[in-house]
Amino acid sequence: MNLLLLFSEDLVAPNEAIVRGDRRDHVARVLRAGPGDRLRVGLLDGMLGQATVTALDDSCLRLALELREAPPEPLPVHLVLALPRPKFLGRILQGSAAMGVKRIVLLGTSRVERSYWQSSILDAEAVGRQLLLGLEQGRDTVLPVVESWPAFRRFVAERLEDLLAQRLGLVAHGDAPTPFPRGPVGPATLFVGPEGGFLDDEVATLRDAGALPVSLGGRPLRVEQAVSVLLGRLMPDFSP
Repeated sequence: MNLLLLFSEDLVAPNEAIVRGDRRDHVARVLRAGPGDRLRVGLLDGMLGQATVTALDDSCLRLALELREAPPEPLPVHLVLALPRPKFLGRILQGSAAMGVKRIVLLGTSRVERSYWQSSILDAEAVGRQLLLGLEQGRDTVLPVVESWPAFRRFVAERLEDLLAQRLGLVAHGDAPTPFPRGPVGPATLFVGPEGGFLDDEVATLRDAGALPVSLGGRPLRVEQAVSVLLGRLMPDFSP
């Protein structure tokens, strides 16, 4: 846990919080913090900062808060992801949230098994739990928005135009002649297909809407690997 996330219900005063349950246990047992110790904290959808442990007992953790830092700049990339196998989705949601993605669209395509949409991992509580873990990892407080569009044609008819408005559309496609960019490209919408990729007609539909098919090269990657690599390519370069 790189950040202890706080919720509005934890606040007992503007600069004081009481934390119970699993988060209290993590601070006590994993971080081994006690009265007087300082922690990195952030208020969900609010500011970041430091907290001093003022009390810790078997039931709760009491913190004095100093929240003065804005959350990090979001990655200006919307991720449109063909719904992967449920056992991989949690890790992808976590990783995307940690990297600063603020809109994730889960999409049905021809190669997405219909049964995936019935998985409990898509329950709002389960999705939210994975996103919160990603925020803790990336020291962020702004919760991403997740949308589900099981029908590709309906997505194209009702949502695609808005997602591409004033954004560069990039379709990850192994057979594309254009290489995937290296470095920030400004506001973008990234389309990542299922295992086996988008079908040619799906790529053509996205291309006709204004998105550019691009390739990482001839080495196929699993979806969870590809998402990390592609988003990493679009992150700002902080090297001197």
